Amino acid sequence: MLWIAQRATAALLALCVAVHLATMIVAVRGGLTAAEILGRTRSNVGWATFYGLFVLAVAIHVPIGLRTVAGEWLQWRGRAADACCLAIGVLLLALGWRAVAAVTL
Repeated sequence: MLWIAQRATAALLALCVAVHLATMIVAVRGGLTAAEILGRTRSNVGWATFYGLFVLAVAIHVPIGLRTVAGEWLQWRGRAADACCLAIGVLLLALGWRAVAAVTL
């Protein structure tokens, strides 16, 4: 099940990164400043949803990858490793959603 979650979030992250980069490139080449970009994201449910989903994918994808790296490189397995990776995922989720709220709400 973790393998499927890792692959599904990787696909979603690839799409989110492509949309984010394309949007930023178009905005900057269009002459928008950071303040103007932030002005357009305020109170925008679409951008809040997009970046909220982006953060959720990161918060799922990263801990699974870290769990694998910890097991392979550090020989750290078991409940302690799982709990640490889960805590990192929860932290990423909280910080990410806080950033989304700051930019879109």
